[in-house]
Amino acid sequence: MTLIKSISGIRGTIGGPVGENFTPIDIVECTAAFGQWTLDRTGIQRVVVGRDARISGKMVQELVVQTLIALGIEVIDLDLSTTPTVEMAVTDEKAGAGIILTASHNPAQWNALKFLNEKGEFISAADGAEVLEYIASRKMDFVSVDALGTRINKIDAIEKHITAILSLPLIPVAEIKKRNFKVVLDPVNSTGSLALPPLLEKLGCNVQLIHGEPTGHFAHNPEPLPHHLKDLSRAVVENQATVSMICRIYFCELTARRSMPDVIRACRRPALVDNPLCVNQDGQMASGVLSVDFEGAQSISVEDLCRGAGVDPVFTTLNMGPTSAGTCLSVMP
Repeated sequence: MTLIKSISGIRGTIGGPVGENFTPIDIVECTAAFGQWTLDRTGIQRVVVGRDARISGKMVQELVVQTLIALGIEVIDLDLSTTPTVEMAVTDEKAGAGIILTASHNPAQWNALKFLNEKGEFISAADGAEVLEYIASRKMDFVSVDALGTRINKIDAIEKHITAILSLPLIPVAEIKKRNFKVVLDPVNSTGSLALPPLLEKLGCNVQLIHGEPTGHFAHNPEPLPHHLKDLSRAVVENQATVSMICRIYFCELTARRSMPDVIRACRRPALVDNPLCVNQDGQMASGVLSVDFEGAQSISVEDLCRGAGVDPVFTTLNMGPTSAGTCLSVMP
């Protein structure tokens, strides 16, 4: 059992003693500290909350939402969503912050609070240190009954996100449609099943979905290691797919049919404007794109994979969302 409080957020395993695991007491305490920090810093009484489909997600969601309401905050509740969708909603809703309830690539027993600032960006190291100080000192001041916050349910955030992606000049929708890509998609029974199929279909892709019910009962460990990808690999061959995707809670990975080591570099999202191609070590167009974060074994396994293929990986804290995925689809051979 584990509880990790760090500048990047609060994560841990469900159940067990308070203070040692991701328990309801710890969830409420950390949410209240972040909510108070947001109010003190921005004065904005609005926070966006979204979650992945983990089994514990609904429980964590209710604890987080009601704690924020107790602070007098208006909660924009996206319910099942994706990380970049919550990020976009923060600015769309003119909120003071956002909280994403997801444990990324970790197994089902994990969950976490990921904190966003008013720009829809993950909070900085300095901000994270301040939040940790709020948690340690319990700097929280709850409102009276007449000043309680409210909850507003938003069910169209993913649809708005997809529309925004397709409206970007960077995304050559017509050209992508001409390619008639056949895509096998493995959302691991989480929220990628809600976002990626409609996006890909609007790009003219023939989507074959496996493990596509957002129940939170992961069909396999979300970490995209070879022994976790047997179903996806088999489906790619059976469907003669052009592209395969395993949708992680944080991002999606694209690989061409040739082999995973062909996937060469992570693209920094801002660089796509000037250089939208995903390139490999010798400067040629790569067969896909790989996006990673810095947390846990994921980054280690990705680095080992790339270096084993003779590739120098480029790591970025930016999550590779559907925007970058669409760009890479348009340039794949």
